[in-house]
Amino acid sequence: MMTMGQDMSKIVIIGTTSWGKTLGVVLANKGLEVKLWARTEEEAIELRNGKSNTNQFPGIFPPQLSITSSLSEALDDAQAVILAVPSQAMRQNIRLAKDYLNWSMLVVSAAKGLELGSNKRMSQVIAEEIAPDFQSNICVLSGPNLSREIIRDLPAATVVAATSEAVAERAQRLLSTDSFCVYTNTDVIGVELGGALKNIIALGAGMVDGLGFGDNTKAAFITRGLIEIAALGVALGANPLTFTGLAGLGDVIATCASPLSRNHYVGMELAKGHSLEEITASMAGIAEGVNTTIAARNLARQHGLGMPVTEKIYQVLFEGAAPHQVVAEITSAGASHELAGQNWEFSNFSQNRKHD
Repeated sequence: MMTMGQDMSKIVIIGTTSWGKTLGVVLANKGLEVKLWARTEEEAIELRNGKSNTNQFPGIFPPQLSITSSLSEALDDAQAVILAVPSQAMRQNIRLAKDYLNWSMLVVSAAKGLELGSNKRMSQVIAEEIAPDFQSNICVLSGPNLSREIIRDLPAATVVAATSEAVAERAQRLLSTDSFCVYTNTDVIGVELGGALKNIIALGAGMVDGLGFGDNTKAAFITRGLIEIAALGVALGANPLTFTGLAGLGDVIATCASPLSRNHYVGMELAKGHSLEEITASMAGIAEGVNTTIAARNLARQHGLGMPVTEKIYQVLFEGAAPHQVVAEITSAGASHELAGQNWEFSNFSQNRKHD
């Protein structure tokens, strides 16, 4: 909680997703003034009355959190705006907010996905839409953060990344609580890709669990997937060590193991023979891994990069491949060196690091 005499920081949450509402509650309980923006007054009234609280968000709003349908009111004199929106809605939402930003306001992406069509990360989408003078304030938040555990105040850790360590530290001070530990990083590319691409692995892990193939198969599948997304990360300029951290391995563990994970759920249901259309239609939230698989596959092809796990998951999602056949193909593929793959550059990166 804030001490007497301290200025109260004002945080704005754009996105009435379960993650957006959870972040709002966590920060309000810390003692910050939090504004949650609703797109319509009708939605704002429902939120104030608790009508939107479901199993996805079983919490209640503390007094420090208020809800408004006025974006200008929400963003007036704010220290930070957090965009906790689905990745495909990021561009639309930052366009609505961009005219209310100022040079000192942090702009934090809490979305984990890639934009369809452009295949861009969320920080790239935001940077394209806001004034150049504000781009250094862009941060990305990612880690093993299942909202239904965090809303219960269970201990958790995450990473906030910005190109400037000073900006990342500002966000860290703002977002950290006694039970929500925020680490900093300056590898924006790696942190962002880890959070987005791990959802592809979670889809496959769900398939493995749905098929009853056991922990050995699941461990092999997850590990091969993690190496593969690290290879894409390196090709795009990330530090491969980032994928061993909270935004990489940490998020992979949580998302691939927890029944709270939407992407794991989709994978399990696919393994049971249900179609993607009927699975997604039955869900309250969005499984970001579905669209991310498309974007990641496109990026891999642009870079001539071999990503067999991603390719196989794509075949299940969009080409009617059978999950049991795909998992068997991945785990029985011809093996070579563990870090060797088409245009994978781990060895070059290690050699370059030695000469730094």
